[in-house]
Amino acid sequence: MKKIMSLMAAGLMILPSLAFAEDAPVSEMSFILNTFSFLIMGILVMWMAAGFGMLEAGLVRSKNVATICLKNISLFGIAGILFYLMGYNLMYAGVDGGFIGSFGLWGADDAAALAGDYSGGYSAASDWFFQMVFCGAACSVVSGCVAERIKLWSFLAFCVVLCGVIYPIQGSWAWGGGWLSEMGFADYAGSTLVHSVGGWAALTGAIILGARKGKYGKDGRVNPMPGSNIPLATLGTFILWMGWYGFNGGSVLALGDAASAIEMGNVIANTNLAACGGMIAAMIMVQVLYRKVDVTMGLNGALAGLVSITAGPATPSLGAAILIGGVGGVLVVLAVPLFDKLKIDDVVGALSVHLVCGIWGTMAVPFTDSGTSFMVQGIGVVAIGAFVVIASSVVWLVLKFTVGIRANEEDEYRGLDLSEIGMEAYPDFQTIHIGGGSGMPSNAAAQVMTSAATNPAKQH
Repeated sequence: MKKIMSLMAAGLMILPSLAFAEDAPVSEMSFILNTFSFLIMGILVMWMAAGFGMLEAGLVRSKNVATICLKNISLFGIAGILFYLMGYNLMYAGVDGGFIGSFGLWGADDAAALAGDYSGGYSAASDWFFQMVFCGAACSVVSGCVAERIKLWSFLAFCVVLCGVIYPIQGSWAWGGGWLSEMGFADYAGSTLVHSVGGWAALTGAIILGARKGKYGKDGRVNPMPGSNIPLATLGTFILWMGWYGFNGGSVLALGDAASAIEMGNVIANTNLAACGGMIAAMIMVQVLYRKVDVTMGLNGALAGLVSITAGPATPSLGAAILIGGVGGVLVVLAVPLFDKLKIDDVVGALSVHLVCGIWGTMAVPFTDSGTSFMVQGIGVVAIGAFVVIASSVVWLVLKFTVGIRANEEDEYRGLDLSEIGMEAYPDFQTIHIGGGSGMPSNAAAQVMTSAATNPAKQH
């Protein structure tokens, strides 16, 4: 009997330590899963950089393809360095309900986790990486809009300021615990904080830069300038669509418990169906208005749906997600000719997709999320838009009146591949330009692809 009592007492003494041992792996496992989610979802968002690159390469003319590829990979490099040097801390360090964080280099601090305290939730570097790739995405929006006539280094100089200052400051207002978050502004994954920010920066750049030569006739006619490769643009859209699962799904910011996993599943399903709704709605809209379906409108319709759902992908039903994306698809078809009517030259339709649908998606959140209000959402859209427009305009104008931002007319006609970087994406082919009093082709039929001669002087 004494032996039995002794064993029971020993068991009671061991139970607390067993309970702790049982709890500790769960907490550590949650930390691991959250970190893994940040890293994998961040890699998917980085994959979107390839999508932007391929989409833009397909929608610009062949004489500008190599330059657009270089721009897209170099801007991502700038985003990474600037977000380390100052962007992350400006966005997240010590905002405390205010308007800006603090200046300084970011550095990882995982001492607590290494000591067995996993209350931080995830590794510091995984969080930095996930937030950084969003910064790069905002910058990518600008690239396609101002393509084919902007100087390479002037564009990259703008990217430095956008990634290092403009994007993180406005991001701190909502995601960094700033004044907009205190008001209850909701932007789950960045319809406004990422997409419309890129859109506003692109809009100011397109206006200050001016349209491509020959794009708009004196009689108000819009001269089409078809892209070089529709299959490449389609591939880029598929890559972006896939990457968006990380963009929105990763914005759950956790995967360490069942509730987070369920939310991530709902977010990804809604993201997918919004893209479907946007694409089909855009195709139907184009068929009704123009009697034929434009491939690029279908592609941008899918992207419009994705941008539209990004501000609130967790709360809608599947049917509501289709409708939200569908409205985005209709808006993009209406917005493209509107910007052309205003003679704002947007090469890839970035303003219609990211700016217009970014605003729509942010304002649509209260339809499915009772914890938000149209008033607060509107305040956020207007405040961020005003800040980005003013700040971007200052940067563009400083660049314009110092180093210059626009390639000269001869270089634009030859193509930026030759004038800016001295090489071509398709060196075995040349573009022969026919007609056009200004030296630019007057319509799509004026561009004819032939096999290239070996004489570089004849390549345009």
